[in-house]
Amino acid sequence: MASLDPRARAILQGLQGYKPGTPIEEVKRRFKLKSVIKLASNENALGPSPKALAALRAASSQLNRYPDAAGSALKAKLASVLRVKPDMITLGNGSDELLVLALRAFVDPGDEVVVAEPTFLIYALQAKACGASVHVVPQRDHRYDLAAMKRAVTPQTKIVFIANPDNPTGTYVTKRELSQFLSGLPASVLVVMDEAYYEFVDAADYPQTIPLVNDAPVMVTRTFSKAYGLAGLRVGYAVANPNVIAALEAVREPFNVNSLAQAAALAALGDIAFLAKTRKVLGEGRRFVLKALDALRFRYVPSAANFVLIECGPRAPELAQALLEKGVIVREMSAWKLPGFLRVTIGTMPENRRFVQALKQCLSPSVKVKNKRGSK
Repeated sequence: MASLDPRARAILQGLQGYKPGTPIEEVKRRFKLKSVIKLASNENALGPSPKALAALRAASSQLNRYPDAAGSALKAKLASVLRVKPDMITLGNGSDELLVLALRAFVDPGDEVVVAEPTFLIYALQAKACGASVHVVPQRDHRYDLAAMKRAVTPQTKIVFIANPDNPTGTYVTKRELSQFLSGLPASVLVVMDEAYYEFVDAADYPQTIPLVNDAPVMVTRTFSKAYGLAGLRVGYAVANPNVIAALEAVREPFNVNSLAQAAALAALGDIAFLAKTRKVLGEGRRFVLKALDALRFRYVPSAANFVLIECGPRAPELAQALLEKGVIVREMSAWKLPGFLRVTIGTMPENRRFVQALKQCLSPSVKVKNKRGSK
């Protein structure tokens, strides 16, 4: 990677960009494989909703026109589903953009942002890029320590980021824990609840946060990238008090969500049967994978999302590489400061079986890992 241009902002020196998962086509080319499965980026293995695909085809004839800058139809549908007013919603190029908009709208250089560790890397990365001071609070037993995060709040704190469920651990903050955290929290602090995996959760004590936005300093972000299978189109949404939404709108780029993304998300939102199928496939697949991990005596973190964090010890990088060479892409977690762990997305049952079979083969002492060029 090239060095930074000397005219770049000083704050960017030493800042490591986010590294996405390895693309399927790259693995096919590198290892001369005909079939590769990707279980590294927590995508919906079923693909998009058929209704979303039909909407895409219909919308493609209007690509010479700019999209609706306000996303009026999608916001109206979301408002109806979520039982909020349209002025409590804004749209983003994935929920990632909404996290960045919150930083741009509420954080000045020198302000503080509180994050957990490990958690989604974008929080700290983009906060630092905005010139904020990032206060990192370690997780306890792979769960957010909200009591410690509350103690970390100072008069300079502007935003606290909470991923619920968390990525990469898959654990979640309970309704009681969140209530205790919000109680007495200064009104000057915006709590950003990143709920990218919301649709996968079936726990009774998981908090419903949208009803909180009028009475607490809470902003909720969700996405169509995961359960709705639209990761390639990049569309998410935020729900908050209208005054918070107005601040996000002030820094939002016009036409940030393209017309195809809006059309597909609108159709996907109405495909209740597809969402139910996604949840069913996830439940069956997660039970299968965890049972296999138990049989292989792996330790893992119980997950409420569509992935599982597996403890593999010092062999984790080698194991990830061996799986890669067999056409199974998983995520090695050193970048999250979780050396010795792999994160694996729950796929379709054929994909889950292939992962388990490849894992068993990679554990064999006779398996030798190839180098990066694919030679012995």
